[in-house]
Amino acid sequence: MKKTLLILPLSLIFGVTLAQVKPFKSEKVFSESDPKAKFHTVSGERHGPAFFKKHEFPEVEYVPTDQLTFDKYHTVDVMYHWYELWAEKYPEIVELYEIAKSFEGRPILQMTITNKKTGKDTDKPAAYFEGGRHSGEITGSESLLWLTQHLLENYGKDPEITHLIDTKAIYLRPQNNPDGSNLYLYTAQSNRSTVKPHDNDRDGLLDEDPNEDLDGDGIIYQIRKKAVTPEEKEKANYIIDPEHPSGKLMKRVFSGKGDYLMFSEGIDNDEDGDYNEDGIGGLDLHRNYPENWRPDTGGDLTGRGYTQNGAGEFPMSEVESKATVMWMLTHPNISVVNSMDTRVPMHLRAPSTSKEEERMYPSDLAIYREMDELGLSFTGYPWAGDVYNTYSTRYKINRMTGDPLKPSPLFGHGPDFGYFYYGSIWYGDELWNNGAMKDYNGDGIYDDYDALMWDEEANEGKGFKSWTSMTHPTLGEVEIGGFHPKFFGQNGPTWQLENWAKKQAQFNLAMAKMLPELKVEEVEVKKNADGNFEITLSWKNVGGLPVALEQAKLVKIVQEDRVSLVFDKELTEGYEDAKVKIESPDLYDKTIYAGYTGLGESKSATFKINVKGDDQVKGKIRLSSTRGGFFEQEFVVNP
Repeated sequence: MKKTLLILPLSLIFGVTLAQVKPFKSEKVFSESDPKAKFHTVSGERHGPAFFKKHEFPEVEYVPTDQLTFDKYHTVDVMYHWYELWAEKYPEIVELYEIAKSFEGRPILQMTITNKKTGKDTDKPAAYFEGGRHSGEITGSESLLWLTQHLLENYGKDPEITHLIDTKAIYLRPQNNPDGSNLYLYTAQSNRSTVKPHDNDRDGLLDEDPNEDLDGDGIIYQIRKKAVTPEEKEKANYIIDPEHPSGKLMKRVFSGKGDYLMFSEGIDNDEDGDYNEDGIGGLDLHRNYPENWRPDTGGDLTGRGYTQNGAGEFPMSEVESKATVMWMLTHPNISVVNSMDTRVPMHLRAPSTSKEEERMYPSDLAIYREMDELGLSFTGYPWAGDVYNTYSTRYKINRMTGDPLKPSPLFGHGPDFGYFYYGSIWYGDELWNNGAMKDYNGDGIYDDYDALMWDEEANEGKGFKSWTSMTHPTLGEVEIGGFHPKFFGQNGPTWQLENWAKKQAQFNLAMAKMLPELKVEEVEVKKNADGNFEITLSWKNVGGLPVALEQAKLVKIVQEDRVSLVFDKELTEGYEDAKVKIESPDLYDKTIYAGYTGLGESKSATFKINVKGDDQVKGKIRLSSTRGGFFEQEFVVNP
């Protein structure tokens, strides 16, 4: 009999009225949610300013409208508004929950999409997609928002999407760094990290030298200063690029060979000769993963080893990266991941510290290369491949020195954690291209020249601010201008947004459709001549991936597929006298270990059981596959 515990209020028990207990502190209101706030504040103790003038950009939607469109970028709150609405509208396939709180205490929301009637999300093959890790690289979050809407609105209409949601689980985290994204979208700051204070220049001060919006337009541009003094001429390392007739483009040269010095908009607050080198934050969530992590700059005491800028105090030192890693480790059913950034249009993957042939299983590498091609078929990006070689050498030579580019390691990187530690397909795709749509001058490089040409040809010149004279507080007469850092450099103009968000989302959807899928046949019960029964379960992997990459087997992130029988306890008690005895397999745990079901592979498992008497006996047969899913069927013997 089920017992119910009834708890009565003390006022009913003792006949007294108690005062309501109120929290000591009022609930925190973040500055982006306070319409009266003129400044956006950031938490943490730092030596520089912790508040910045709020600014509303015409490219951003700050208040949700009745219809979600992709002609503007969306704030964190607007995105959360839509996720909350969808959770209410599609309760049969949606679960929305808080995965963690950010450094400043904002919720990090995540959504699970699966048909709840067909089983739990953890009993199904799964994919995980994430955006917003780098605060200013917001196009990835928009792609995730587009994908979420596309999945939900097409469930029950599109047969493939319906099948996907019925048989798989899709985990979606649109904003893994809401603190940084809010600072980016509400102020002139163009950070890429969290807002946690960090000593970027290792001078003992935290965040003491951020950018300043000197002309008050809400955008941090560049400053160029003509070298006049002997000291300036010795350092000058820029010239006006003679290749472009407008005189807008600056070209970097060796120190002492140039006519100009270049600075970001702001002042040298700590007077160390560098401008804006220690702004808000500086820790890089994409260098904080536990695989191949290396100490932050200055952390190698020998001076002869490797370090990684932005790595953090230790692996997973940041709550935002820890929230990703721990979710993955507690959900080993995930086979496919993409955590998206911006600016280099590339399908980016492991390895990040070695040549792919040196560390990847050939069969796994073949799958990754197939995924590379799949991605390019949707996006048309110029590159797809690994970080260590493809990304580092994509332009072959250093244009200043003429030296050939060499592979270069990047440590604590998500794709390396995803493959080497977690044994999955994991991409860290880069969306947008700084406006360099095509190679206008045929030099084989997509650079600022191509971006400016496209801006003038197709974007009405809105992506570049012409150089304008101004008086700098310390530098004197300078010019301010350059590419728009937020909505041309890091992210595209709004009329380009949906195109980039959509084509990337289509690749992620295509990867999700390739998840392993075990098609399980009806259990077969056969009575043998000796009176024993054979119970057989057959299945086939009809998906696009094996249930385990070779690397997943190596690091033991997945167990092999296994089949077991379950009977009521009283039927199997009594050893030799038990009513139901499992005769085969001849193992104590009576489990059939079936290995890992490969792509297109068919398997079966057969048990032999002895049943005493003629009474009907019911049982269950279970197939358990870490990444292939969990399946259970009832069967009857002696009907």
